[in-house]
Amino acid sequence: MFSKQITDSKVYDWFEERLEIQALSDDITSKYVPPHVNIFYCLGGITLTCFIIQFATGFAMTFYYKPTVAEAFSSVQYIMTEVSFGWLIRSVHRWSASMMVLMMILHVFRVYLTGGFKKPRELTWVTGVVLAVITVSFGVTGYSLPWDQVGYWAVKIVSGVPEAIPVVGSLIVELLRGGTSVGQGTLSRYYSLHTFVLPWFIAVFMLLHFLMIRKQGISGPL
Repeated sequence: MFSKQITDSKVYDWFEERLEIQALSDDITSKYVPPHVNIFYCLGGITLTCFIIQFATGFAMTFYYKPTVAEAFSSVQYIMTEVSFGWLIRSVHRWSASMMVLMMILHVFRVYLTGGFKKPRELTWVTGVVLAVITVSFGVTGYSLPWDQVGYWAVKIVSGVPEAIPVVGSLIVELLRGGTSVGQGTLSRYYSLHTFVLPWFIAVFMLLHFLMIRKQGISGPL
């Protein structure tokens, strides 16, 4: 009844005339779902849901987090102890991050085991692998932001790995750390990556990934 009132309204007619909303709605709701699809095909959607939770809770914490070596840890403590429901927001952010990585790994295994990477879905697989790399990058950069002992040494170890690469190793390490040693430059770069650069990258590749899935449909059983 309510939906019929909306579709019969002049406002709806105005938008329908310009955007063809009904055609778009029909295309979305009439997409064929193969009979072999089961709960394991929902892993990608669960990963997306975890990301949305990550975005919402992370955005909320940016109002209180201070990305400086002197204040990062104390600002996280403030979120946990002083901000209303701050402990809940940060806990949800932390655990949904772990859940996102787990669901992503299971999703990759499901796609591989069901042959979802084969022709004509090679590019869908490639964008999925890129999304997996970005997801891990989110984890690495986010791990450092509390700037506690665990975060500091994790960054120091991870950023020092490329040093083993001949010729360009030292340059890469300096680029990752924002200087010759781990410090304010490192925290600033990781915060920028975590809150600005990586979200843009993952948004673009998610859009490409979903458009290709939409175009090619769900892969069949082996």
